[in-house]
Amino acid sequence: MNIFLIGPMGAGKSTIGKLLAKTFGRDFVDSDREIERRTGVTIPMIFEYEGEAGFRRREAEMLAQLSARDEIVLATGGGAVILPENRALLRRRGFVAYLKCSIEKQLERTQRDSHRPLLNTADPRQRLEDLFHEREPLYTEIADVTVDTGLLSGQAAVRSIAKAYQNACSGRGDT
Repeated sequence: MNIFLIGPMGAGKSTIGKLLAKTFGRDFVDSDREIERRTGVTIPMIFEYEGEAGFRRREAEMLAQLSARDEIVLATGGGAVILPENRALLRRRGFVAYLKCSIEKQLERTQRDSHRPLLNTADPRQRLEDLFHEREPLYTEIADVTVDTGLLSGQAAVRSIAKAYQNACSGRGDT
């Protein structure tokens, strides 16, 4: 069963994903990096030329392709849960771990990152709060486990996810 990581920007999906992949001996894939690799342009450039709707279309196509693979750890973009078809796909095709963290921790982790087009605003804190209120119900709707990465170390978060994953697999008969 695949492991899909969802959550807001700055929650640690890529960092935790790499650690989980190593723990389980699986490939790690970051959907945003894969979009950039395949298109040859950055996410901010996609946003600039195609808008958020164009990016979300590309993201949905990428999630459909990547989630069809076997035994991967996939870090999704923060907004991957916006489209109902993406949420259904993730729930159906794997184990979903919601990486949660505070707005303060997100700001701390993203403040020097110019690769976040949704934060190119006069008030990044307000933008993060708005995104949290919009997306939090969607994250919790599909999560098999929720881990607060603002409170736990990377290794502790991995242990928590791994335990929940193994419990879910034993319940489904998977390994």
